[in-house]
Amino acid sequence: MLVHSKGGRWAAWSLFGILFVPLFALPLLVVVAASFSTHWSGAFPSGPTTETYASAVRGESLQALTTSLVTALAASLLALTAGTWAALAAAGLDKTGRSAKLGRRGKRALDALFMLPVAVPSVVVGLAVLVAFSKPPLLLNGTSTIVVLAHTILVTAFAYQSVSAALVRLDPAYEQAAASLGARPAYVLWRVRLPLLLPSLTAAAGLCFALSMGELSATMMLYPPDWMPLPVRIFTATDRGSLFAGSAVAVVLIATTLLVLLAVSRIRTRASYR
Repeated sequence: MLVHSKGGRWAAWSLFGILFVPLFALPLLVVVAASFSTHWSGAFPSGPTTETYASAVRGESLQALTTSLVTALAASLLALTAGTWAALAAAGLDKTGRSAKLGRRGKRALDALFMLPVAVPSVVVGLAVLVAFSKPPLLLNGTSTIVVLAHTILVTAFAYQSVSAALVRLDPAYEQAAASLGARPAYVLWRVRLPLLLPSLTAAAGLCFALSMGELSATMMLYPPDWMPLPVRIFTATDRGSLFAGSAVAVVLIATTLLVLLAVSRIRTRASYR
């Protein structure tokens, strides 16, 4: 910590606890408590049960969880590919020597293009995708592809920004050394540049996955009946008044996302040591 005195550290931790507990920890604890309850008429829940979890991990809920995982994995891979390619292209534009001013303009244009989906409400992105792909030649309305596409559009900006920030910090000496030894640009990219970016790539993949797992607004406008992600399942359960069943499904969503992020963090740690 930047605070060196004992009193200052206690004050910093106290302030952190005051802000963290009511704003972050308490809402999650309420959801967990509700997931193990059947009634909540007083200050605390009552009627402890695990039946809500029995229904949360089978049937339609299990199918919705599988749908969310497939959607998030596909969207994360597509977003990581597109975001990395765009970040590398933008870095190349920024280094253009013959027309540096034009290159900087091109980089700013790419930055604005990839940040636009997160600058507007996600429901607007969902509407745009729905209008754009509801008629031939690309008729995707009513398919799972349109949901994956919308999620990809929404999370690509985070992959692009993460890789762009890593490229700025990347030491060009490694690439220059490989090029001076006769390595071709493609070899330098695959064997030098991308391995150095691996920690940032895994971090971007984890962020894209987590955001896709929790996406609701755009998904509500696009999902077909046979491709219902878990956030939509939670919304429909709570909308019908099944608050305790919805809480159990929400805990399953949180636990699944955290497990995947934990696995990604281990990959990132190994990549950092490498």
